[in-house]
Amino acid sequence: MKIIFMGTPDFAVPSLEILLENGYDVVGVITATDKFGGRGNKTLIESDVKKFALQKGLNILQPKNLKNKDFLEELKSLNADLQIVVAFRMLPEVVWNMPSLGTMNLHGSLLPKYRGAAPINWAIINGEKETGVTTFLLKHEIDTGDILFQAKTDIGNNETTGELYNRLKKIGSKLLLKSVRTLESGNYKTEQQDIRQVSHAPKIFHKDCLISFNRSCKEVHNFIRGMSPYPTAWTIIEGEKLKIFRSEIEIIPHSHENGTIISDGKKFMKIAVKDGYIHLKNLQLTKRKRMDISSFMNGYNLNVKKIG
Repeated sequence: MKIIFMGTPDFAVPSLEILLENGYDVVGVITATDKFGGRGNKTLIESDVKKFALQKGLNILQPKNLKNKDFLEELKSLNADLQIVVAFRMLPEVVWNMPSLGTMNLHGSLLPKYRGAAPINWAIINGEKETGVTTFLLKHEIDTGDILFQAKTDIGNNETTGELYNRLKKIGSKLLLKSVRTLESGNYKTEQQDIRQVSHAPKIFHKDCLISFNRSCKEVHNFIRGMSPYPTAWTIIEGEKLKIFRSEIEIIPHSHENGTIISDGKKFMKIAVKDGYIHLKNLQLTKRKRMDISSFMNGYNLNVKKIG
């Protein structure tokens, strides 16, 4: 069976790798175009999928426009039986409807929950105890196709998006292999998504990452870990942006105003919220290194009483 693989970030790499390990003929890899970044925008940045595909000597396509005539002709000439999408971008129908077996997508949630660009982040932010991955066949509307398979996993109470992301990309690769084998056999049934269970996971922007200390301990803690390590929850302290990557909660009655900092100036810093305190464990000031709270307190003199 000939397969075209579409993906960009490292989340997609284990899925491409498992296809190759199991002898599938990946006739083309479609990924994002290269871009310049880093200091002075002088470093050429290639996607993680492209880097891996280059190592394996695969045929790489990087179209700017998925409706471009030359690209479509090249795509058609590859004569793929199946296309697979893992963390790529929305496809036009002329692309996803091209192969005889259609196009399959691997999504980082238990669809129809958390349709959209940031399913892992939002599952943690919303305090979910369970999530997973889903394979489905593409339709017109994003993340709405009929489901092939799902795999579930628990979310730890202190697990961050980065940690869950790394687990799900491995779980997802195994589910993807199962799905490809099933499609290849021709013996399968799909299940329509229950629209009553739909929730959304829109893209998260910088402004969305500002912490509100007027919420409960669990809500603030979930927000911090749901944004960690990227795009990162933040607040302002003495006029500087403070990114917070890890926290712990202390649920206890108190009389402090929300956002009040309590610290011994040496080993701990906690911030008052409506039902307790958020203990800061790993953080970073602008233009400084990310560090644990003890290292941070060693080099920072705290002069304020309230932030947020």
